[in-house]
Amino acid sequence: MSKIIASSAIKGAYDIIARADDKWHWAMETWGANEPVGFPNTAYYLPIIYGILGIKVEKLNDMEPVLKRCKALLPPLVEEQHHLPYLAPALDAGMATFFAEEIIEAIRYLETPDFYTKTEDPTNTNIWLGAADDTTLRKRGIEFVDGTAPGFAAILGAVPTNNIAENIARELQQKNLYVFMCGENNGKKFAEQLVETNTQIGWPTRLVSFGPHTSAVVFAMGFATRAALSFGAIEPGDYKKVLLYNKNRIFAFVISLGNVTDEWYANAAGAVNYGFPTIADTRIPEILPTGICTYEHVVSNIPYDKIVAKAIDVRGLKVTLTKLPIPVAFGAAFEGERVRRNDVYLECGGGKSKMVEWVTSKSMEEVEDGKIEVIGPDITDMPEDSTLSLAIVVEVAGREMEEDYEPVLERQIHHLINYAQGVMHIGQRDIAWLRISKSAKNKGFKISDIGSIIHAKFHQDFGRIFDKLQVKLYTEEDKVLETISKAKKVYSIRDARIEGMTDETTDIFYSCTLCQSFAPNHVCTISPERTGLCGSYNWMDCKAAYEINPTGPNQPVPKKETIDARLGQWKGVNDFIYKASHGNIDHYSFYSIIQSPMTSCGCMECIAAVLPLCNGVMTVNREYTNITPCGMKFTVLASNTGGGLSIPGFVGHSKYNITQRKFLSAEGSIKRLVWMPKSLKEEIAERFNIRAKEIGIPDLMDRIADESIGTTEEEILPFLQEKKHPALSMEPII
Repeated sequence: MSKIIASSAIKGAYDIIARADDKWHWAMETWGANEPVGFPNTAYYLPIIYGILGIKVEKLNDMEPVLKRCKALLPPLVEEQHHLPYLAPALDAGMATFFAEEIIEAIRYLETPDFYTKTEDPTNTNIWLGAADDTTLRKRGIEFVDGTAPGFAAILGAVPTNNIAENIARELQQKNLYVFMCGENNGKKFAEQLVETNTQIGWPTRLVSFGPHTSAVVFAMGFATRAALSFGAIEPGDYKKVLLYNKNRIFAFVISLGNVTDEWYANAAGAVNYGFPTIADTRIPEILPTGICTYEHVVSNIPYDKIVAKAIDVRGLKVTLTKLPIPVAFGAAFEGERVRRNDVYLECGGGKSKMVEWVTSKSMEEVEDGKIEVIGPDITDMPEDSTLSLAIVVEVAGREMEEDYEPVLERQIHHLINYAQGVMHIGQRDIAWLRISKSAKNKGFKISDIGSIIHAKFHQDFGRIFDKLQVKLYTEEDKVLETISKAKKVYSIRDARIEGMTDETTDIFYSCTLCQSFAPNHVCTISPERTGLCGSYNWMDCKAAYEINPTGPNQPVPKKETIDARLGQWKGVNDFIYKASHGNIDHYSFYSIIQSPMTSCGCMECIAAVLPLCNGVMTVNREYTNITPCGMKFTVLASNTGGGLSIPGFVGHSKYNITQRKFLSAEGSIKRLVWMPKSLKEEIAERFNIRAKEIGIPDLMDRIADESIGTTEEEILPFLQEKKHPALSMEPII
């Protein structure tokens, strides 16, 4: 390691740790030893400290042993004539820097509660988001699992002009990377430069403005640490596994922009521990030999127009991009971009007009590959702030094409349209909603470009299953209504096909090991009556996905002999689970929350938990962030049930699964549900009420408590008794 870098990093660590120590003593005098501290809405305390040291920092007094550890890690300052290796001491100083900065940031939350927004988006008065909570971690973590986010860039400092900042951010977005921003250079901050160019920042656009200070870099490193704990099922304190997990699975790097201070060097040394190299725009000493990082550790003096490409090369990232024939940027990073009301040039659907999307199979002679038609007016024929009905009809043909593939392809339309910069898409089927921004229109984007996106990406991603594809985009009202009528009939047939299937009459289930890149021992098994816990896959989807990609994460799993029909256990499934979980899990139950419940990777839409006092079960969806009657928030529940673990009394599941007949059927199915959030009740009400009527309790939803009744078992029990909830008269659940 460069002697200059090591010397500066160690000096920087001394300064940061001294500042943290002073801050802690001041906080102890101000609030006292028992004052609670931590980052908002996380079960991981101060995550770097918790992940690396295994220490739970819950109150000010808990910081004292961490500060002592920081001081113990500090090596002597590098002398002019230094004949000993200084790589390891510098890395220790870098890790101590992160511990100290987490303490500084935790006290900042205490000292100035509104310093950070604690949201996914900036507000009108504050762009600094602060630490990601566990809901954000798990929601965004799936993007690292499925490859839509290959890694992240931690940007420290700022560039000379706003235009350079916008170009760097846009290039990182187009490569689908997250951008974590903090620190300043000469009074400038990278995030502020983006705001000044009217670039949307926040978690949805992957441009995350963590904080204005250098110490906010710990929010990026904490995110990476929690990924290892949450998705990798690594125990807190097992620092070797945490660091190796990040080196091998989280493809991140630091981009240093501006004058490199001792404190920046200290943070760079800390990042090297994780296998994250630093790429700088200024001329600083380099560390080129491999060792801790996959390739080089520090590379410097890189021009702005080459710095992103160089960073990707140094980190060893594999990014595959296809240039589309459209006039706007395209990539998964734009999926979360919002087109707000005052930015709209053209709007389709969303209650103001009709919109529908439909993929249908045709014979080979009926399809002309690449043909894109707009039947009716295009955006160029419409004035600003117009409303238009739209039907997107994708006609595919091929010798390998099957009807079962149609909904798989159809589901992709939502994501692909959203990948276009300045275009927002919400919903699917006949409740889709599209907004095209003024900026996209000004760059030349037209409705016909939607067809270009679908044609190019369908061929790229699914070309094996069809030969030809054409797109018809109807904007004439009568044609749109006619298309909706045809599509609805097809939707009904599709839904009835899966609704009519049962686990008993199906010999083959399907695996989903997509999340094993983050949770190596988790295996999701999907049956007709138990959809994937993430809500993204049902049995029919997996069957089609396997046929499309026989070597992919969705593999057929023969049931073979039934071991226990009530619990939902089969010999073939258990054999597959044991093999796919690398011997960590040898069985689980499809239908039980008590006896060997199914494992989870942490991507579940909901988590169910037993409430013994009420003799029932509660479930909570990810969007609900408050305390639940089991005494835990969703984030805490997720930390206990994720990572491929089977925990009796807890199980992850999808929202749709609640209304499937086999949901917790071993314990009595929906008759055991005694509490769930209002928002979830409203979302599933229509299907739930159909199931409730089937079992002879049509008013069951009204007998289930929610947060308006209470958030403890003691608070909701009188309500359940008054409503004569069926769970109270059932056999004891435990």
